[in-house]
Amino acid sequence: MKLLTKAIEKKIPGLRDTEGQGMNAVAVVKYFCPWNSWTWYGVEYDGEDTMYGYVVGMAEELGYFSLKELAAIKGPYGLGIERDLYYSPKTLKEIAG
Repeated sequence: MKLLTKAIEKKIPGLRDTEGQGMNAVAVVKYFCPWNSWTWYGVEYDGEDTMYGYVVGMAEELGYFSLKELAAIKGPYGLGIERDLYYSPKTLKEIAG
C-alpha cells in the first residue's frame, strides 16, 4: 500500500505551516498498525519523508515521524503499516476527543 499519494501531498501543508493553530490544526491523513493500537495522524509534511502530527501509541503526543520508517515496519505475517482509506480529515481536537 502506498502511504502517500499525490492527492494527499497536494492537500497536506508544509512543515510549520500550521504553527499557532494548536489543536485546531487538521490531520489530513491517518496511518495505523493492524496488529496493535498505534496510530499516526499527519498534519504537515516536508515534501520528502518527515511528517508532523499526532501519534497515539503507548502515550498520545504531537511529534515528527518518518514515512520511510513506517514503511519499513513489518509485523506478523508480513503485515505493514497501512493508510486508512476511509479516513476524513479532522482537527486534532476532534481526534483527541
